[in-house]
Amino acid sequence: MRTLLHRLVIGIGIIGSLAMMSLGAQEAPAEPQQTFRSTVDVVTIQASVRDARGRVVSGLTTTDFEVRDNGQLRPILSLRSDRQSPLSIAILVDMSGSMRISQKIAMARQAYDSVLAQLHQGQDEVALFTFDESVHERRDFTRDLPTLKDALADFKAFGTTSLYDATAATARRLAARSATHKAIIVLTDGIDTSSAMTAREVSGLASSIDVPVFVVVTVPSMDQRLTLSTSERSTASEAADLRDLAEWTGGQLVFASTIVETVVAASNLIDELRQQYVLAIEAAKASEWRRLDVRVRRSSAIVKARSGYFAG
Repeated sequence: MRTLLHRLVIGIGIIGSLAMMSLGAQEAPAEPQQTFRSTVDVVTIQASVRDARGRVVSGLTTTDFEVRDNGQLRPILSLRSDRQSPLSIAILVDMSGSMRISQKIAMARQAYDSVLAQLHQGQDEVALFTFDESVHERRDFTRDLPTLKDALADFKAFGTTSLYDATAATARRLAARSATHKAIIVLTDGIDTSSAMTAREVSGLASSIDVPVFVVVTVPSMDQRLTLSTSERSTASEAADLRDLAEWTGGQLVFASTIVETVVAASNLIDELRQQYVLAIEAAKASEWRRLDVRVRRSSAIVKARSGYFAG
């Protein structure tokens, strides 16, 4: 009996030793395994495409687009076009002293209401900012659109106009949002009097983070509208104005001199955002500003997209 018990103990010990040796071999390999990682920095590009008549061109694929980065043709990694994707909109309203003249504030409020009317409750998100010599957050980003109604009712125009500085600050806030389609909509009389930044600097910032800027200039008088448009185009070539700011970021500048024009402009801007294509290319490695040129291989197609990005 003792002999049998002794043999049983020895057998259990041998089995246990073998198990421990096997477990140890699994937990402590002789050489650590190497892990290889591959990361690609991606540049996204929101692009609007219209034909010669101004109609939205839909149904395009990656083979229809051509993207050049500093003149070099780049492969398109992905393309997305989805009207159901949520929007992230920052509305920036001019509340400086110049807006007190005529019906500018009333028209800006009408444009604000028109933009809200085009958005989808619970899906699209909006934030409201106003500006004079500085920018003020009135409503943080929210999908509860009814809470934004009449948000401009109690504000009065006062102070100087830092339009470009306010646009830059708003672009930085919007950059952190995760929506596929993002944009700033500026409601203003188009006059900047006190910004430290220039339109060129702001457009570089906004386009580098792919935030198109849409500017609705509310000027009730047709004479004021003509004067403003003419003065913008007579600016020295080394300078930049609101139209350049809008175009270089892939946005648009429109004038609104009547309530009907204001409503139509707001509707067209939101519709354009919903129908944008979102392309992606691999970012360059060098730490520098890179110029982007986005085209469609159709002679009549007109593309609006960001003018460049900061690589590295």
